[in-house]
Amino acid sequence: MSANIIGLSLLLLGLILLLAKVVRINAGWAQRLFLPSSIIGGFAALALGPEVLGTIASSLGSDRFAEAGIFTPEILQVWKSLPGLLISIVFATLFLGESLPTPKRAARLVGPQLSVGVVLASGQYVVGLLLALLVLGPLFGTNPMAGALIEMGLEGGHGTAAGMRGVMEELGFPEGADLALAMATVGVVGGIVFGVALINWGVRTGRTKCLDGALEQSLDEQRGLFRGDEQYPAAMMTTRPASIEPLALHFGFASVAVLFGVLLLKGLQWIEQLLWADVVEILAYVPLFPVAMLGGVVVQLLLDKTGNGGIIDQGMMLRIQGLALDLLIISALATLSLTAIAANWQPFIILAVAGVAWNVFVFLVLVPRIIRKYWFERGIGDFGQSMGVTATGLILMKIADPENESPALEAFGYKQLIFEPFFGGGLITAAAIPIIAEFGLIPLLIFMSVVLVCFLILGIFYYGRHPEVDVAGDPQPSVAN
Repeated sequence: MSANIIGLSLLLLGLILLLAKVVRINAGWAQRLFLPSSIIGGFAALALGPEVLGTIASSLGSDRFAEAGIFTPEILQVWKSLPGLLISIVFATLFLGESLPTPKRAARLVGPQLSVGVVLASGQYVVGLLLALLVLGPLFGTNPMAGALIEMGLEGGHGTAAGMRGVMEELGFPEGADLALAMATVGVVGGIVFGVALINWGVRTGRTKCLDGALEQSLDEQRGLFRGDEQYPAAMMTTRPASIEPLALHFGFASVAVLFGVLLLKGLQWIEQLLWADVVEILAYVPLFPVAMLGGVVVQLLLDKTGNGGIIDQGMMLRIQGLALDLLIISALATLSLTAIAANWQPFIILAVAGVAWNVFVFLVLVPRIIRKYWFERGIGDFGQSMGVTATGLILMKIADPENESPALEAFGYKQLIFEPFFGGGLITAAAIPIIAEFGLIPLLIFMSVVLVCFLILGIFYYGRHPEVDVAGDPQPSVAN
């Protein structure tokens, strides 16, 4: 494939993203759903591709758009390859530029927040694995690996679902990635719809502490724009452009993090081949992106130890991460297989409904019993993250606590440092599919059930009954909005 085709494919993604933003600015339905432009653009590209336009053209007897819609097969091939590459950039930048809190404050804030996050994620596994074992397998003959789709799609989001495509194809579950991507889309839309509904309910019933009136947003907020008088810096330059462009410097550190991840993964796979690959093989199927995240942690630790931690700006890393994620979502949705979803629509609906129901149940019933102070503001962020992506959780926290009066954002950020390496695209998410393929559903179901019960007990009977260990009511340092 020529470099010109690759370049044109990337330029088309930029054009689609720009047109999608125009739709977001002018379409009231998109504003009310808080739909990201990448989701709008992804569905537009899907509609203009072979799965929709191509199918319609074929049914009408025309071969003009049947093969690839308005695009070309080469462009679609580039787009299909991009998610697996971009997801490593997204995860490598997660902890670059992060500053560590004081151990005492972090430990006291993280406890209840981590309990909620792990209960949500491990419960998604338990619900999905039970459904695969008792319903989907016996009734529909569904692949057992479908039991991991709720956590992969809802907690992991589009990036994780797309990043796991190669693993699922290699292990004999090629339709899994398309189902996971569809699940992630349900989660992103459902996260906003249910999240905003829950916030309105919380305001009406007096459960929110930071909102005491009707939930309202300005026209600019609905359209996703800033007013001319608003000051919202995108990032901070940590080096002079005359020596190196700051964005290029940060991309360089992200690249080093990914390369660290490559070396680490290759080393672990070499050890597995050397010691136990003839008995069981798991690491051979673990994708790069969760290990790239560990590479980012290594890079940040090395910079901190050498006194150079300040050279990385978290805001700049967030911009790189956001660009990679937007392009990833569009390219993943554009190459989504509707045929695979249609062939498995019944198991998909069962899993999606069960996953959303579990998340709502945890937020309404369990979160108030685990987090005693500012439970609504702190729980809504984890609810949003468990429905799609971290950005959804951040959006809902911003709506529920617009002036950052609660410690929700701070606690959520600290929790990510422990939570992300394992769930929502971390090591457990990456290993779940190979474990099911190698050992079946039962071992993973038992392990996740134990994790769920342990964190439920810890959350309800320790943090829930001893709210004094939580510093949610203490004065907190200022956190950027």
